[in-house]
Amino acid sequence: MKKITLLFSFFIIVSACGVKQTQTMLSDGDYDGAIHRAADALKTNKNAKGKQDYVYLLEEAFAKAKERDLRNIDMFAKDANPANLEKIFNTYLQLNSRQEKIRPLLPLQLIKQGRNAIFPFDNYSDQIISSKNALSKYLYDNSKLLLKTNDKMSYRRAYDDFAYLESINPGYKDVKQLMDEAQFKGTDFVSVYTKNETNMVIPVRLQNDLLDFSTFGLNDKWTVYHSNRQKGINYDYGMIVNFRQIAISPEQVKEKEFIKEKQVKDGYKLLLDPRGNVVKDSLGNPIKVDNFKTIRINIYEFRQFKECKVTAKVDYIDFRTNQLIETFPLSSEFIFENIYSNYNGDRNACDDNYLPYFSRKAVQFPSNEQMVYDTGEDLKAKLKNIITRNKFRR
Repeated sequence: MKKITLLFSFFIIVSACGVKQTQTMLSDGDYDGAIHRAADALKTNKNAKGKQDYVYLLEEAFAKAKERDLRNIDMFAKDANPANLEKIFNTYLQLNSRQEKIRPLLPLQLIKQGRNAIFPFDNYSDQIISSKNALSKYLYDNSKLLLKTNDKMSYRRAYDDFAYLESINPGYKDVKQLMDEAQFKGTDFVSVYTKNETNMVIPVRLQNDLLDFSTFGLNDKWTVYHSNRQKGINYDYGMIVNFRQIAISPEQVKEKEFIKEKQVKDGYKLLLDPRGNVVKDSLGNPIKVDNFKTIRINIYEFRQFKECKVTAKVDYIDFRTNQLIETFPLSSEFIFENIYSNYNGDRNACDDNYLPYFSRKAVQFPSNEQMVYDTGEDLKAKLKNIITRNKFRR
């Protein structure tokens, strides 16, 4: 009984808090917030006495919300500002949506007054269609005017308005075609290419990999990068990867000799006391202990080494003014290393992780061109990071 009483008390407290919050929303003019909360509360046990406050609040909030919206529509219509057409359309949608939220709950009883709550619904179909058509015409005409300007930001606004028009009125006239035109006109096209300011030949493979922007995933809604210029496109920006210096070390083979020793178990021996006598256990048997011996290995290690460092810079150019916007440093290095070893002695004296070096052999050093090319993955990652962090912005 105590548990039931506590649970019932808890339910009453929670319910009271919900009603109070709904009343606060109503008092603050958040009518739709109050409607949403009250409607949610009435989805279950709507005719329960404990839900009566929600019915009253829902009736009042609906009436006030409807009166406010119709008053606003009247004001927008009298203002005759085309910019208000979207507000009129959305307000009619809101009036209709509010009714559809309440409709499944009807009828709602007001027990003390012996009546059902009153929700005067209206059919807004004609108003929704007429306001949508008026808004569609305005968006279409205004966006077409934006396409006749010579300003990319206007093209982008036109694209967004066309996209919104397509969402509320799919298939309206030639909107999809005009969206493509607005996107093309509003896009910043960036020409990307390399320059070689070193005294060495840059591998063609490296240049192609660096400029393979299909693997970069950098194109966005309003910026497209081209490594090969295309006809019919006026490029807004240039991004130049200038190779400044390539330093390649000589091929080196370094030798090192060192000794490893280890104590290993080698059978058993009798335990002797300090006087040299055999130590026995309590039964008189001689005690045996592990016998250890020292093993040794002479290791002759060879290390093949070659290093390549590539230094470059990335220039952002504004083709409209032919001015340098910004420069970013770009550098990378690649190290070729091969370690192999020979030995004399007992290889068991080595640590296990060193043993693989004994099975390795000397290999041919990579060419200078290969060394430069092998810096490519790191260079590409750093170039992508530069572009990601420093987008072309108007």
